[in-house]
Amino acid sequence: MQLIRYPDPSAWDTLLARPVQQMAEIEQRVAPILEQVRSRGDAALREYALQFDNILLDRLDVPMELVEVAERQLSDDLKAAIQQAYSNIAAFHAAQRQPVEKIETTPGVTCWRKSVGIEKVGIYIPGGTAPLFSTVLMLGIPAKLAGCREIVLCSPSQHPAILYAAKLVGVTKVYRVGGAQAIAAMAYGTESIPQVYKIFGPGNQYVTAAKMLVAKEGIAIDMPAGPSEVAVFADDTAHPAFVAADLLSQAEHGRDSQVVLVSTDERILTETIAEVEKQVRELPREEHANGALQHSRAILVDSREEAVDLLNAYAAEHLILSVRDAEALVDEITNAGSIFLGHYTPESAGDYASGTNHTLPTNGYARAYSGVSLDSFVKKITVQSISEEGLKNLGPAIMAMAEAESLTAHKRAVEVRLASLEG
Repeated sequence: MQLIRYPDPSAWDTLLARPVQQMAEIEQRVAPILEQVRSRGDAALREYALQFDNILLDRLDVPMELVEVAERQLSDDLKAAIQQAYSNIAAFHAAQRQPVEKIETTPGVTCWRKSVGIEKVGIYIPGGTAPLFSTVLMLGIPAKLAGCREIVLCSPSQHPAILYAAKLVGVTKVYRVGGAQAIAAMAYGTESIPQVYKIFGPGNQYVTAAKMLVAKEGIAIDMPAGPSEVAVFADDTAHPAFVAADLLSQAEHGRDSQVVLVSTDERILTETIAEVEKQVRELPREEHANGALQHSRAILVDSREEAVDLLNAYAAEHLILSVRDAEALVDEITNAGSIFLGHYTPESAGDYASGTNHTLPTNGYARAYSGVSLDSFVKKITVQSISEEGLKNLGPAIMAMAEAESLTAHKRAVEVRLASLEG
């Protein structure tokens, strides 16, 4: 992990650059997969399962009896932990429901907005070395709370915890399909897998490219996404061992992840780097973490204010404020996916069980995107109702504006009604 002292702000963009992904090249590889699934459906999915995962699939859906068996394969401790996480995540997201509020903008003119769950949503859960059953909770719970009628889950993994979480949150169907081909299946529909209206979930660079490509065709996705990342602001009150553990919790995701440490205290930086080097050797995923640390930074700055400016420029997926009076800094943070306050709020709490959603914007997208919430699974539909008196009050303004834009039929739609009322 490279230590950089007092960098000039003009160098921040270069200093904070994420690991480069050759997305154009990846998209060229992914596009033919999407086209094959669109044109050949299930047959293409079976061929890709054999080619990429060495799996010969006789059926694409996961039989419900396997889902039932999964519950019995998990320890009571793990099931209790998942249920506690479920309760916290459900409580936090249920509180995001907004009551309908009718506003009379002009006497006789009433406007309001209602939320409607997206009817069909797709959830992608990667396979790989880490069974991300926590992501099933993070996506399935708000989908169910929002009133989505069909929740389709695709994953190359049949890990019991994934199947158990899917049952717990109310997933309607599970399919053993992974990679870019799973995104294509949910985007276009096949003989077995229904087309959905919005696709959620993390994945490798091929899954990310597939999501971006189908988004260009009008299929909604949760957000642009890249490798996981964390930034930590640590002052002289921070515990180097705590900070090092937080940095490694993201570095262990993979070589293309990135971690950034910012401090006004050089001792904290050097002691934390030493802790990182010590703790990484104890990790089963040491190789993944060391790969990420190769392009990670520890940055010494002059002041708290400069640290905040640098962190806002970085726009981290996860931002830990391991400083005194951490909450006092929250209003100064304008770009972050999720913020973790103080010395006893590890980022992993948000990943699993505190209640907030861990599906967050990466790669600087936190400058403009929010993380997944209940709102991600609903559409907002506006409604308006105008009485006779309301049309008399508002009509002249509508007609004047329509006439100024040379839209005569717009004007006439009001004019004929007012004439009728006068008659």
